[in-house]
Amino acid sequence: MQTSQYHVFSLPPELLDSLTPRNLINRAPLRKSTPEPVAPVSKSGPRACNICQGVIFLDLDEQRVHFRSDWHRYNVKTRMNGGKTVTESAFSNLIDGLEDSLSGSESSDDDGDDSDAVNILLNKTKTLTARSPSPDAINSPRTALSWFHSPPSTQIGIYRSILPLRTETDAYLKELRMMQSPVPHGRTWAMFMIAGGHFAGAVVRVGQPTHEDTGDEKGRQNKPKRPKPDTEVLLHKTFHRYTTRRKQGGSQSAKDNAKGPAKSAGAQLRRYGEQALRDDIRGLLEEWSEDIAGCERIWIRASISNRKIFYEYDAAPFSKNDERLRTFPFPTRRPTQSELLRSLAELVRPKISHFTEEELRAQDEAYLASLPKPKPAPAPAAEHAKEKPKQPKLSKEEEIFREKWTRLLEMVIKGRLDALKGFLEKESPSLGGVDAQIPDWAGEKRVSILQLAVENGHEEMVRWLLERRADPTIPLPAAKIGEDAGESHMSDASESGYLPSLNSRRTAYDLARSKAMRDIFRRCAAAHPTWWDWLGAARVPSALSQEMEEGREEKKKVRRKGLKDRVKEREAREKDRPKSPHAEVVAEIKEEVPSTAKSRRLGGASGGAEGVAGLTPEMRAKVERERRARAAEARLKSFGG
Repeated sequence: MQTSQYHVFSLPPELLDSLTPRNLINRAPLRKSTPEPVAPVSKSGPRACNICQGVIFLDLDEQRVHFRSDWHRYNVKTRMNGGKTVTESAFSNLIDGLEDSLSGSESSDDDGDDSDAVNILLNKTKTLTARSPSPDAINSPRTALSWFHSPPSTQIGIYRSILPLRTETDAYLKELRMMQSPVPHGRTWAMFMIAGGHFAGAVVRVGQPTHEDTGDEKGRQNKPKRPKPDTEVLLHKTFHRYTTRRKQGGSQSAKDNAKGPAKSAGAQLRRYGEQALRDDIRGLLEEWSEDIAGCERIWIRASISNRKIFYEYDAAPFSKNDERLRTFPFPTRRPTQSELLRSLAELVRPKISHFTEEELRAQDEAYLASLPKPKPAPAPAAEHAKEKPKQPKLSKEEEIFREKWTRLLEMVIKGRLDALKGFLEKESPSLGGVDAQIPDWAGEKRVSILQLAVENGHEEMVRWLLERRADPTIPLPAAKIGEDAGESHMSDASESGYLPSLNSRRTAYDLARSKAMRDIFRRCAAAHPTWWDWLGAARVPSALSQEMEEGREEKKKVRRKGLKDRVKEREAREKDRPKSPHAEVVAEIKEEVPSTAKSRRLGGASGGAEGVAGLTPEMRAKVERERRARAAEARLKSFGG
C-alpha cells in the first residue's frame, strides 16, 4: 500500500466510473449459486419472472400486474440486498403476521412507490440494511480506510472520517462522487493539535471554488496561468507553554487531581502555563471564528481534558456535538506546523494498491478463516452454578478455631502485646504455639506471627516473641517473593558488610524496616547463639553483643570529644589573633545596628549609605571615624611598603 498522486476531491472521472466498493461481500461465492430461470425471448411464447422463482404469465397485462404486486417488489428488494426470495404462500404468511394491511397496493398505478406493508416487512426481517449479506462481513471489524476496486488490479482507499456522519456503507461511493463537485467558495478545513503544552492550528483549503478570479491574466496573455495547488494554507499559528514536567509525562492539572495540589515553584509555573495556553487557544479561536464557521471539517487531536478547551465556554465557535468535528484516524507526532501539513497530506491523498481479483479473493478467504469461531453458549445450569458457588458449611469446632485465629491476627497487627501474652498462654496448645503457620483462608501474605509483627513494626512484640523462641528461620512463601522484593533494605550493607540477595530465600529479618528492629534480631543472636542458625538460615548478618554496643558508644564519645577539642582550638586561635585599635568600636556598632537594617534589600546591605541606614547621628559619626581610620592605616602601610 502506498500514497497515490491523486487528490481525494479531484479524482479522474475515468477512475471514478470504474470504482466499486471493496469489502468482504465483493468476494466470489464459495459455491456455485443455483441458476435462475431465463425468460423466453420469443414475443409469442409464454412470459416468466426471473425473480419470483419462474412464475409464467399468459399475456402482458398479467405480467404487469405481477410486477406491481407487493410480492414481486419484496423479492426484488430482498435480491438486491443479498437475501433469498420467497414463494407467494410464504409471502402471504409473512403479511398475515403484520398489523398493517396492504392498503390496496395492487391497484396502485405508480410502479416506483412501495407500499407500507413491504417496507415494514423488510424492516422487520432486517433485510433492508447495508449491503452485507454474509454474516462474516457483518462481524468483520471496520477499519479507518474504506476501499474501492477498479478492474483489473487497482484499489483506492480513503479515510471514512472524511465522509459525512451516519453515511451507510453502500453510499460511500456516491458520497465520493459528490465530493468531486466544487463548492462556491471552496472547501476549507480547520485543523488543531495540542499535546504537552505544544499547540498547532491551521485553516486550509482542500478544494478549489467553482469560479476563479482571472484578474491575474491581464497583461500576461503570453504566459500561461500557473495552476493553483490542490491544498493551500490560509491561516496557521503555533505556540508553546510550560505545562508538563520534563520526562515525567502528564499535565500538572492531572497530577493535582490524582495526588493533590503540589506547592513547588515548578508546579505553580505549570499551572500558570496551562491557564495561559487555554487563554491563547481561545483567543485564537475567537480571532478565526468567521473562517471556522465556513469550514467543512474540524479536525482535533487532543486528550479528553484538553478537548474541553475548544468548546466548553460561552463564546466557543463550535459545540461539542458539532457534526463537523473529527479526530485524526492515524497516529500523530508533536503538534507542529510540519505535522499539520503531513496529516493534511495523509487525509487528502488516497491510498493505492495493486492486487488482482484472484489475490483479493484469496486474501478475503484467508482473513475469514483466521477469524475465531464463536464459542457455544454455556448451559443455563452451568451459569447458575458459576454465579452462585456453594460454600462449604463449617462445623462448630471449625468456626471456633477460625474465630481464635482472627482474634490472634488482630492483636498482632494492632500491636496489643499484653492481650497477646494472655491469649497465647491460654490458647497456645490449640493454635500450635508461637510458630504456628497462619492458615491460608486468613488471606495474609506471611507465614508466622513473628513475620507479621516484624512487617507491622512492633518492636516490643518482636522482642517478646524471640525470647519465647519464635522461629526466625521460617522462610517467606515463594509465591510472595515478587511482592516483597521492594521491601529489602540495603542499609545493612554499609554497617555489617552483608547484602541480602533478592533472589535467595528470605526470612523475617528481611522484613525489618528500621535499624532498631534489625538490632533486636542481632542482640537475640548474641544472647542465645545456640537456639537457631542465626547467621545462616535466619539470615541475620552478625550478632550484636553488649561489649560491641559499649565499644560502639565509646567510639562515638571519642569522636564527639575530638570534635569539641577542635572547636576549642579554633576559638583559641581566633582569640589570640591581633585586633586593630578600632575593632571594639566596630563590634559595638554591629551589636547596636538592628538586624532589619541589613535585610532591607535582597542580598543584604552594601555600600556606605546602606551601612548607616537607620542609625542615630552619633552612631553614624562613629562609623565614619572608623572608616577614615582604616583608610589612613591602609595609606600608611602602602607608604611603608
